Amino acid sequence: MLGHDIQQVLGARPFTALARHDLDILNTESVGRAVSGHDVVINCAAYTKVDDAESHESEAFAINAEGADNLARAAKSFGARLIHISTDYVFNGQSTHPYDELAAREPLGAYGRTKAAGEELILEAYPEGSTIVRTAWLYGQHGPNFVSTMLRLATERETLSVVNDQRGQPTWTRDLASKLVELVDSDVTHGILHGTSSGETTWFDFAREIFALSGLDPERVQPTDSASFVRPAPRPAYSVLGHSGWAAVGLTPLRDWRESLSQALESGVGK
Repeated sequence: MLGHDIQQVLGARPFTALARHDLDILNTESVGRAVSGHDVVINCAAYTKVDDAESHESEAFAINAEGADNLARAAKSFGARLIHISTDYVFNGQSTHPYDELAAREPLGAYGRTKAAGEELILEAYPEGSTIVRTAWLYGQHGPNFVSTMLRLATERETLSVVNDQRGQPTWTRDLASKLVELVDSDVTHGILHGTSSGETTWFDFAREIFALSGLDPERVQPTDSASFVRPAPRPAYSVLGHSGWAAVGLTPLRDWRESLSQALESGVGK
């Protein structure tokens, strides 16, 4: 989702977009050839199957940590800036206030551990030229996501049960893509930023807003708790990320999630 939207936001600018079949980020020679000649590298590659990572941690570690390290080292060798996409899962989700960019990493599960390791390897290999952008609760046009799932289920069921004890920031990939391109155009060369929408909500209230904005009855969405949806990987109960880092580098954070959702639905996301 994010990779497609970055390409659309870049528009007519010259760029190279490589899918997994175009580039194996575990192959250092291939990574070097891919990075050569570029000024900025945006790493959207990740093992994001959160539940599968619990039983395939070594595979997830290879992509999320070793692959990220390869890209950082190649970017450093060619003098390119690296923008690396990370996740709220590097935190334990037990906070009661938004996580600061420099808060301690305390992942709960395998996916979070591998993403945290990727951050650490990047900052060790190329701290002066790497910007880590953590995001969460992504939805967009070009891939399976919560918005499309809710709208599909609305055609299949009279009522839906959605968890109401996990808080986060729904983030439209188009908004994040636009902010990443703004970052490319800025003088920011390194640091950690949180690329999530402003505001916060629960999955339950997010689903109700999707229904309401789509002309559906939000009362069809019923609240439940995480204990009703047991999964292999633990989910952070609180995934709200703070945005003070943007002001520190002279940029504004992403807009409120409700405004983004309204525009996203109007543009056809979820259909």
